[in-house]
Parts: sequence; structure tokens; C-alpha cells
Amino acid sequence: MKILEVRRHSIRHVGGDHLNQKGVSLARKVGQGIGPFDFVATSTLPRAFETAIAMGFAVSEQNVLMNTYGGEVEREAPWPMPFRHYALIVKQDGAAARYAYQLLDYYVQIMGRLDNGGSALVVNHGGVAELGVTACLPDVDFSTWGDAVDYCEGARLFWDGGKFLNGEVLRLINKENV
Repeated sequence: MKILEVRRHSIRHVGGDHLNQKGVSLARKVGQGIGPFDFVATSTLPRAFETAIAMGFAVSEQNVLMNTYGGEVEREAPWPMPFRHYALIVKQDGAAARYAYQLLDYYVQIMGRLDNGGSALVVNHGGVAELGVTACLPDVDFSTWGDAVDYCEGARLFWDGGKFLNGEVLRLINKENV
């Protein structure tokens, strides 16, 4: 079995590209309880890269695919929405579904780079995280997964036999105490 952990970036300066001190502290705290990872990928935006580094993980690769999804996808899948809404959108044949399946293809490539028992971390953004996760798990009932992910939250996906089998949502408690 292999594991892919998908996380949203940490807290940034309002309207800025970089993490603020609270964001660095939150990422450090989260990083202490996760990993290790054999491969780490982030978007090319500073806040995603900085989150992985603050968590304590060297970045193996950056990919522009995970930066943002553009206006056409945003109209179909405006962030934030509950996971179950993203799952419904991914089942449709629109721009958001096509983008979600590009993320799935990238995640499958990552899993192919790992040895059995290996794990990878992906740090990206709100909306991107949910679309990718729901594309990976087309048969999962997301009604219990709740709202969109907040800072440093995400999902852990389990891979075996050449496909994602299941997953779990990763929520943070006591973010205010950072």
C-alpha cells in the first residue's frame, strides 16, 4: 500500500503570496505530526512551497498544474464548497471535471514513483485540493467529509493495486492556539 497526503497551504498575508508568521507556526505544528514522505510536490506559488518547507519537508518537485484552475473551472466549482459538491461536479463533463482528472493523472504519476509502502505529500490550494481528491475517489460517499479544507487541512488517500482505494479527511483542531 502507498499513501498520498494532499494538503492546502498554510496562512498567508492577506492578499499576499507568502506565509505570515502564524502560517509558518501552523505549518511547523502540523509537520511535527505527519510524515515522513518519500516525495513532496507543491504548486509553484510561494505559499505552497513555504508550507512544505515549514512543515519540515524538502520539496522534490513543483508543478504549475496545482497553482490555480482558472475562471472556467471557478464558475463551475467556486471555492469553498463541501466535498460532496465537488464530487458531484467531477462526475459532470465540464471544465472542472477535466481539470480534476488532470490532477488525478498527476497524482497517479506520483504514486508510480513510490516504492510499495511509500508515501508522498502534495501541498496545493483550496478548490484544487478538493477537486483532485474527489477525482481520485469516484465511488466514495463524501457526505461525511464536510466543508472545504481550511489551512493545512486535506486528505490522506490510500493506493493499492494501481488505484486509489479509499481516503480520509484530515482536519485540524485548535488552530487558534498556534
